[in-house]
Amino acid sequence: VVHNLSLPAPRATPGDRAHTARAPEAAGEWHRITIRSGDSLAAIFKRQGLSAGELHQIIALGGVTRKLTRIHPGETLRLHIGPRGRLQALVHEIDRTHAIQVKRTDEGFEASSVHRAPEHRVAYASGVIRSSLFNAAQDAGLTDDLTMQLAGIFGWDVDFALDIRSGDRFTVVYDQRYLHGEKIGNGPILAAEFVNQGHVYRAVRYTKPNGDADYYTPDGHNMRKEFLRTPVAFTRISSRFSRGRYHPILHRVRAHKGVDYAAPRGTPIKATADGRIVFRGRKGGYGNVVVLDHGRGYSTLYGHMSRFARGEHVGSRVRQGQVIGYVGMTGLATGPHLHYEFRIHGVHHNPLKVKLPAAAPIQARYRKDFLSRARPLLAQLDVMGTDRLAAATAE
Repeated sequence: VVHNLSLPAPRATPGDRAHTARAPEAAGEWHRITIRSGDSLAAIFKRQGLSAGELHQIIALGGVTRKLTRIHPGETLRLHIGPRGRLQALVHEIDRTHAIQVKRTDEGFEASSVHRAPEHRVAYASGVIRSSLFNAAQDAGLTDDLTMQLAGIFGWDVDFALDIRSGDRFTVVYDQRYLHGEKIGNGPILAAEFVNQGHVYRAVRYTKPNGDADYYTPDGHNMRKEFLRTPVAFTRISSRFSRGRYHPILHRVRAHKGVDYAAPRGTPIKATADGRIVFRGRKGGYGNVVVLDHGRGYSTLYGHMSRFARGEHVGSRVRQGQVIGYVGMTGLATGPHLHYEFRIHGVHHNPLKVKLPAAAPIQARYRKDFLSRARPLLAQLDVMGTDRLAAATAE
């Protein structure tokens, strides 16, 4: 319980003093309501014949009850209505582990926030890529969310648009959450291994005392780089960096100072590093363009966008992985794709080959704790690898 708020009951009239002096009604019925699109608490109270005045009292408690003004479709509301049609209790189930509870007392209504702590279990999965990472992950029992986590962890070292080969493989140790013996969802990946063209990458999740979590190599180097390798997920490269490429529209040879990623129109484009928007608009053959300044001479350009992400403008700060626009074919383009450029002090570099600066390693004060926590997770990856080898040999 994080809040416990009460509000005095309204002054009793002569006609109801007899029952307000007693304990709240214990009898009545529970009504379970699934919130629909366009629903509000006021509309639900009206449908159930409940007092608008009592709703006002509940919202006036403040604190956790403010969240009741922002209910969403699919969430659940349970109402305990007494024999005289008065609300005795309200439970708003935000998700399986969080709820807001309101109860009638002798003094008025009382509200609290309830958290049900789930049980955490460790789960394992491994797979071999034959056609795509998504297909292999699905065959291994991983959800799309876990697959995206896996790609995100290794996305600084492995270009999932370019580097994946048949025979590449992965092993994942991840968290599962249970409530009263029933699985309610997955938590984060705890450790993972990805073997790409024979090169083994390993990562372990470590959470600092302040709650910040990141992934590190077994020896404590950050898996993150200051720049993502690719700004769009799981697409193909349609044109590479070249000093002399025949332009399909201009019909002449000219330098192609970036990489083109073919993707369906509307595919989200992500900032490859933290930075500031220094240009956002139309720019000749680039069409709709965003240019980011990342400091220390680094900048990136994203061209041919169909549209820009909302809420951003020149001068806005963006975070690595934040969506800044969507794939299109504005400007000189024969089909929907992203044109991506990487510059250092104004000089174009091949985004596929440039050495990316690494993020900071594990801090010295956390290193001992990190190593002690990483050891059993790495041992589990070893066991999974041994089991996989044994299974392959048996076949």
